[in-house]
Amino acid sequence: MKVMLRQNSAGHLVVYIAKKDLEEEVVNQTESGEGKISTLANGWELAISDLTEPLKLPQTIEAKRIA
Repeated sequence: MKVMLRQNSAGHLVVYIAKKDLEEEVVNQTESGEGKISTLANGWELAISDLTEPLKLPQTIEAKRIA
């Protein structure tokens, strides 16, 4: 699914999923074989495989929901 990454006014990373009209803050990020796993404030986990460092925000990327 397509997601948009941006920073909120407090400087935290936020994920917006247009198809679900969902905007949640990223509370944890870990590395795995699938790439970065981002845990959202609502408990969802998204696998993002092609995330480049340093982040250039805002940007739209492809992510996979794993939990």
